[in-house]
Amino acid sequence: MPSLIVAADHSLRVAAMADIQLLLEAAYGADGGLPLEDDLSPAFFDLRSGIAGELFQKCANCRLRLALVVPDPAAHGGRFTELAREHASHILIRFFTIKSDAFAWLEKA
Repeated sequence: MPSLIVAADHSLRVAAMADIQLLLEAAYGADGGLPLEDDLSPAFFDLRSGIAGELFQKCANCRLRLALVVPDPAAHGGRFTELAREHASHILIRFFTIKSDAFAWLEKA
């Protein structure tokens, strides 16, 4: 069974660029990370902030699988909905609307 880092279980929240490094450090050696919508700040959902892009790039560089649970991506705007749709079949970073689907994908490691 793969080892997974659930952000909330480690009091991790992605609210600023510096938080990305904390998430990566916590996930070091793990097979995947799982942040829920509540673990992501409004700045994350504002793609102009660059936080989402930086998180995705760093996870890709580290080959860390990331399953983000966002029940309603459309609630965060059209650009964010587009991003979530683009990552529907990404090899490392995917969005899910329910936690059980995210866990199932991560456990297939």
